[in-house]
Amino acid sequence: MSTRKTSSMAVKVPARPAGKKARRAAAHTKPRAVAPIPSLVKQAGATAPLVKAAAKPAARNATPVAKETAMAQPVIKLVASPAAAKAPARTGKRVPPAEPTQDKVRIFQIYYRPEQRQFLDPAFEPYNNEGDNSPLLEFNVFRKLMNSELLSGAGLWGALSWKFKEKTGLSGEQLLQIIAAHPGQDVYYCNPFPELEALYHNLWLQGEPSHPNFLILCRDFFQAAGLDESAFTQLVPSSHFAASNYFIATPAFWRGYARFVSEVIERAEKGMSATARAMIYSAAADRKAMHAGASYMPFIVERLFGVYLSQVSEQYKIHKFSCEQQEKKMNVHLRLLRQMKDVAISSKSLWLATCWVNYRNVYMQQLHGAEWCKRYLRDITPVQVKF
Repeated sequence: MSTRKTSSMAVKVPARPAGKKARRAAAHTKPRAVAPIPSLVKQAGATAPLVKAAAKPAARNATPVAKETAMAQPVIKLVASPAAAKAPARTGKRVPPAEPTQDKVRIFQIYYRPEQRQFLDPAFEPYNNEGDNSPLLEFNVFRKLMNSELLSGAGLWGALSWKFKEKTGLSGEQLLQIIAAHPGQDVYYCNPFPELEALYHNLWLQGEPSHPNFLILCRDFFQAAGLDESAFTQLVPSSHFAASNYFIATPAFWRGYARFVSEVIERAEKGMSATARAMIYSAAADRKAMHAGASYMPFIVERLFGVYLSQVSEQYKIHKFSCEQQEKKMNVHLRLLRQMKDVAISSKSLWLATCWVNYRNVYMQQLHGAEWCKRYLRDITPVQVKF
């Protein structure tokens, strides 16, 4: 491209010489202001004209030719004006609503029969679950709540059993105070049975003495669902034990947890044999009739909470609170056993883990007797240990 400047020369058209009379008339004529060009004013708009036109005053008694020349060559000044705001283009995508703040905490308390209402805590909201025969028990309540309008605007929510105070020793007001004292967490949970943290590698092994053939069915369940079976040999620290559905969480955490459990159950039901599936939904799990004839499924589901926590521990802020009343029931041996196991895990010391197992076995013999140990001790003591 050439960078040379191109010069241009204006061509002047000689005006027609005026006569003497025209010159005398022009000398006595007053100059008149030239009106703006109508077309430019119209384009600019009535409220904010963009163009100002001004012409030099003509001489007195200007000739028609002079007037015509003045009108044809006005001095034009452009005035900057901000561009009109444009409306944002519609993308067709729905903007998701903002997550509610944690200021609003909704905690429901589930009851199944009218006589259980007297045990409900006034700080919680009663949830009538009479007539619901789902084998998933509390987890089915969670799903129903998530699909209802009851959680509108809640920053944290949960659904606890009517036995919450009996098992934890905590009132509803105390639970709310714990949440207020530790703001900004995604999930708050507790373990109302701290002695289990001292005596068992994990909650999967703990289920064997309580529910017949629990480990066999759980292994079938894990294989069908594609879960890691090393969970059965893992040494779990006390900070990750959760032996109940006693947790309060944000809507985001609940969505992730519910999706995880639902997908696991779906895969397991498709992959298990008909015999195993029938067994897992049988009342054989509640041989002592302590859970109204519940099947194995709710006991598996409540342990999946710990599995999910281990997978998302880096994604969410997690706070485990203690149940002081239950902690006071722990004797010196249970406290030492729990501490020994936690140190073995944190230091990944196989020697200390072996010492803990030997100490634990002696304690179990004193607690349950030789017959119990002969029946269960081998099953709840894996040969290999995973830290």
